[in-house]
Amino acid sequence: MEFMQKIWKQARSSKRRIVLAEGEERRNLIAAGKIIENNLADIILVGDTNAIKENAEALGVDIREATIADQHTYPHKEEMIKELYEIRKSKGMTLEKAAELVLDPLYFGTMMVKMGYGDGMVSGAIHTTGDLLRPGLQIIKTAPGVSAVSGFFVMVIPNCNYGENGTLIFADCAVNPKPTSEQLASIAITTAETAEKFDLDPKVAMLSFSTMGSASHEMVDNVRNAVDMAKSLRPDLAIDGELQLDAAIVPDVAELKAPNSPVAGKANVLIFPDLQTGNIGYKLVQRFARAEAIGPICQGFAKPINDLSRGCSPEDIVNVVAMTAVQAQKGI
Repeated sequence: MEFMQKIWKQARSSKRRIVLAEGEERRNLIAAGKIIENNLADIILVGDTNAIKENAEALGVDIREATIADQHTYPHKEEMIKELYEIRKSKGMTLEKAAELVLDPLYFGTMMVKMGYGDGMVSGAIHTTGDLLRPGLQIIKTAPGVSAVSGFFVMVIPNCNYGENGTLIFADCAVNPKPTSEQLASIAITTAETAEKFDLDPKVAMLSFSTMGSASHEMVDNVRNAVDMAKSLRPDLAIDGELQLDAAIVPDVAELKAPNSPVAGKANVLIFPDLQTGNIGYKLVQRFARAEAIGPICQGFAKPINDLSRGCSPEDIVNVVAMTAVQAQKGI
């Protein structure tokens, strides 16, 4: 069964309440209709009630089974304002500022998840990653033991034998521009744990332009140190490096370059050394190999909130919502 078919089946098995923070936006409304039709999640649309209904009607989308949460009239709005004030008062938050922020759809949606009125949130069709991360880090915060929130893509590559029959996880492709060794180690461990929760047996390659000491450079040292840290923290996980991409996924190359590696030649989780390589890497595979890129999915938050590419399609939103629902089920 294909990866997303499994995710859809899992999402249906125990539906979760997923907040679409950009509820007035066209692609989100089309996606909401598809999610409802396929019974993937209980959808909460954030925005002006009249605008949402009018836009949905114009698109011919049936959203009668969705819940509309209007920031201006929401019955728990005052409770939200007080809670946001309590969370941020040590950082200078006032009740007046909290009341203003709650009207922002991303802060509002994040507060819904924080307070248990939703199980996860998805946004990013018209907002930047920073717009999502700001309230996420301020309100949801990181899960215990996690030092770096990061973003991964599930890459489903047609006619490909690498990874799990063409399915691989790429990280971090969305959040950390220049991760330290400690952050890279955390990203590797968190991504391996994520893979396990999505029923993949993780074989994690930490990528570089060097394989097992073939080059010397401070950038290689950063990856090498991260490998040592990750192995020390989680010796039970299959994490290895530093590895060049070909050594990580091609068995014949692995035999030559890293014959003693438990990961080389069969990696299904690729950890990129920085955001530039990760972001470029997933887009190269997406465009040149015509791969399906599902994400970016955030990991490391205490509760699931996820980003979208601003170039996303309604189908992309449906898949990210399904992934978010499964994250919520599994306590990611």
